[in-house]
Amino acid sequence: MSIPRIVGICLVRNEEKFVASAVNNAAGFCDQILLCDHRSSDRTPQILNKLAADLPHVSMHRLGHPRESHYLIKGFAGTPTWILGIDGDEIYDPTGLQRLRKRILAGEFDKNWVIFGNVLNVTRFIPASMEVAGHLSPPCRSMTKLYNFSAIDSWDGDCLERLHGGHPVFRRGYGATDRRYLHEETPWDEADFRCLHLCFLPRSTAIDVSTRRNIMETYGRRRVNAIISRLAELFSPGRSSRWKDEKYRRGPEVTVDLRPFFPDANAPI
Repeated sequence: MSIPRIVGICLVRNEEKFVASAVNNAAGFCDQILLCDHRSSDRTPQILNKLAADLPHVSMHRLGHPRESHYLIKGFAGTPTWILGIDGDEIYDPTGLQRLRKRILAGEFDKNWVIFGNVLNVTRFIPASMEVAGHLSPPCRSMTKLYNFSAIDSWDGDCLERLHGGHPVFRRGYGATDRRYLHEETPWDEADFRCLHLCFLPRSTAIDVSTRRNIMETYGRRRVNAIISRLAELFSPGRSSRWKDEKYRRGPEVTVDLRPFFPDANAPI
């Protein structure tokens, strides 16, 4: 059998504060990273261009619509490829990812279609003690995205962004329920696949709101929803995401050690 490759795809818009850390922390895990900027108006494109220049396995792409990000990865269907979705507000544990990579290459997850990891939905930094506070998954939902493209023959249809929507066609022996919920198996402190989800923090000077709407909220699954969302974006650009508050503020607020995520002690606080 062929040795699997791990391809990261980073789709961002106005993520200047944390996107470099998001990409750098995943760089050692991935064999290739596709950086996709969707009409950023802050310094995000310059940051992505520098990352692409500094890292030989990273490339930069400018997109007119988020759905174009799915076009970049759909061709991996049916090949021994794992696809990691990287957002500009997702900081993964780089050492944990190295352990996860060994498990993937050893075949532990060959029968799985998608893997979900541990998440801390960060509400605030605590610089004095190098900690962050937030809400863990579980009880929050996990939003990590690691897909086994060897499990499908194709992934077409209406995908508003990479790894969302459309109709994956599964190969024999696989199905949509072949999921591995690592966040339900392993506690945060022992997890290999874990990330800081900075969804409640300001991430750009271009947007004056912390809890920003995601792509599905902005564009919607139907044309009328897309029109309403775009009008709302024009007339109330600072509107927060009620959906994120409902999904990512569950359970008690806890504090965790920040240092494993920034081993060089350069946390962007």
